[in-house]
Amino acid sequence: MTKISRRNFLRTTAAAAVLPAAFLPSIARAAEFSFKLGHDLASTHPLHIRLQEAAARIKAETRGRFDLQIFGNNQLGGDTDMLAQVRSGGLEMVMMPDMILGTLVPVAAISGMGFAFNNYDEVWKAMDGELGAHLRKNINKVGLQAMDNIWDNGFRQITSNVKPIKSPEDLRGFKIRVPAAPLWVSMFKAFNSGPTALNSSELYSALQTKVVEGQENPLSNIFTQKTYEVQKFCSLTNHMWSGYWMLMGSRAWNSLPKDIQQIVAKHMKQSAVDERSDVAKLNVSLEKTLTEKGMAFNRPDLKPFRDTLSKAGFYAEWRKKFGDESWDILSKYANGLG
Repeated sequence: MTKISRRNFLRTTAAAAVLPAAFLPSIARAAEFSFKLGHDLASTHPLHIRLQEAAARIKAETRGRFDLQIFGNNQLGGDTDMLAQVRSGGLEMVMMPDMILGTLVPVAAISGMGFAFNNYDEVWKAMDGELGAHLRKNINKVGLQAMDNIWDNGFRQITSNVKPIKSPEDLRGFKIRVPAAPLWVSMFKAFNSGPTALNSSELYSALQTKVVEGQENPLSNIFTQKTYEVQKFCSLTNHMWSGYWMLMGSRAWNSLPKDIQQIVAKHMKQSAVDERSDVAKLNVSLEKTLTEKGMAFNRPDLKPFRDTLSKAGFYAEWRKKFGDESWDILSKYANGLG
């Protein structure tokens, strides 16, 4: 046990006397559990802000026993690096995009199937229902603990510095950055595009130097990552929905007493619900904000895009890869899978 000198004790006691009572537990004793959590989004994104709120609530309710430090904007590495760190025990927690998780747990990518969901009602019924439970069961098999509620990243839109995307023909030969995930690459190949897989940390420079002509992301990311500075057009294609799984290494999760597990799970659920609401509100306001920053918007008819994928055999290919069980669960909630 560490010895505390009389001088240090008096100094600590004097400091504590001038602080509000809410801060006393953290001074009275060091945290029993100090965890780090990494993600790839900007510090201004609702996901980061709600994570910080959850961390503060958890620390308060555990009376300082659990201290969670949040690192955004790829400070701890790219998505694939952080996923490897969590599995090896080098990092305790990560917010992981469903598609990137799909490189390790293939079925985790099924929630991002192209043009599967028409709206958020369909998404949340699926992800808070049987589809989400099915995916968590598979995630937990690889040494990861998935929290119950997936966080919202949003419906994805295509931006370009050369032309608006009005029809599938506009995607022919289009050099587009996609995340390093097979489903994304496969979908844009089915459109005869030229997909280039890059981590989000490399995206801005790739657009700025015109290594790629465009990219696809939710409006919240287009805004917080300042994509509007290097892209002119935004086509509201809603071609995929994407979310972030809150993951913890199984060893890290199992190291926590049951009472702390319950507190962590409770506050992460609350912040997940709050973040979903934040993103929904942002989606309403960001089109105007991004227009004011110089982006030009268009709303293409989505049926020709879905038909193109069906004719290209995209849906048939991925049904085989995901398997009939997973595909049938998705089909209970999704529409137009060809």
